Amino acid sequence: MTLQDHNIEKLDDTEASVGCNQHPSEPITPTIPPEGGLTGWLCVIGCSMCMFSTFGFLNAIGVFQTYYQLHELSHYTPSTISWIFALQLCLMWLPAPLFGRLLDTYGPTPVLIPCSVLCVFSLCMTSLCHKYYQIILAQGIGFGFGACGIFVAAFVCAGQWFEKRRGLALGIVTAGSSLGGVIFPIFVNILIDEVGFYGTVRYVALLIGILQVCACFLVRARMPREKWNKEAKWVDFTLFKNPAFALYTAGAFLVMWGLWAPFDYISSMALNHGFSNSLSIYLISLINAGSIPGRILPGHLADTIGYFNTMTIVCILTGLSIITLWVPFTYHSSHVGLIFFAVVYGFLSGAFISLMMPCCAKSGTLQTLGQRFGTFQSVIAISCLTGLPISGAILNGEGSGVGYLGLQIFSAVAMVGGGVVIGVARMGMAGWELGKRV
Repeated sequence: MTLQDHNIEKLDDTEASVGCNQHPSEPITPTIPPEGGLTGWLCVIGCSMCMFSTFGFLNAIGVFQTYYQLHELSHYTPSTISWIFALQLCLMWLPAPLFGRLLDTYGPTPVLIPCSVLCVFSLCMTSLCHKYYQIILAQGIGFGFGACGIFVAAFVCAGQWFEKRRGLALGIVTAGSSLGGVIFPIFVNILIDEVGFYGTVRYVALLIGILQVCACFLVRARMPREKWNKEAKWVDFTLFKNPAFALYTAGAFLVMWGLWAPFDYISSMALNHGFSNSLSIYLISLINAGSIPGRILPGHLADTIGYFNTMTIVCILTGLSIITLWVPFTYHSSHVGLIFFAVVYGFLSGAFISLMMPCCAKSGTLQTLGQRFGTFQSVIAISCLTGLPISGAILNGEGSGVGYLGLQIFSAVAMVGGGVVIGVARMGMAGWELGKRV
């Protein structure tokens, strides 16, 4: 067993993140997780609701991209419109260190309540917006910032109740985001003809509000609260002196650059190739349906062959799926082919999301884990902020709006390149012994 493996196993036994009813000044005395119990499993359900409401909604960005391109923002380019969703994705990561420390100090409820209110309020304001800058402020910045707090609370609290079954618990939690990505496009497509787009957005806000009210009652932390550490670093770029962490972060940056393009543009591409409006929207649901097993099964494989080994394979296969399954659709429109690509891509992209943070944890030692997470999230936020606008700018440059080849190649090269860089990080950690579990 390597030192890094020992540190990660030690983390499972000593993890102490966010609060229970002890005073912040009391020392933290970690205990063995109860492997769920009624409170723990109810917490998992509540956390899954949180992921449904946040990442699940963001996984349906293609519905909004397509609508804005065809209607409210039709005089803007796809690249300009994509900044709305790029900001959402960026803000899902950038404030995470802040919300993590707030959770450590005050517990989940004081974070969940205001963030839930902000998300619902932002969507209600989106339903009143008719100008680009208004949508940027409401849907891009407001919802993105609130969703980050909800996401952090859900991801942290669920894992505190489990040790042996933590993978299963977190798999259920993250599957909530995929389920949201399945439900929201269908929900929007059914309602939009009945009540219009802006009425539909208000119904989405109502659904998220109901789920978050339930989540605020269900999500509970097990570990004692910590004092606010004024000396703790939010981001520490000296950590990039560690080659494994530097290479892994660079690889993940590249993968995230290309990851979201199919989510955002597959629907509009399908419309341009003669798909019905309903089927083009349901492609987004199919991507997210494929990601449900993709978020669970590769985690079990990673337990057997290693997280970095699995991650390297997944990233390269994700990029290759674009070249072999999505690019041919540009030259020969096939309903079956595009549906098959949506399911395969959903599975592989879901695997990347589920393995991303565990690989970050394994890229260094326990002593720098908190700073490493914060630094990694800051870099990923930049990737999310720039990836979709770059894809949109490439699409703009192709002129007709029908040729998506440049966008597809950019996404594929970014993900394959990212997978290769992550593979180099793996080699740096374990050498050329390919059978070694890393």
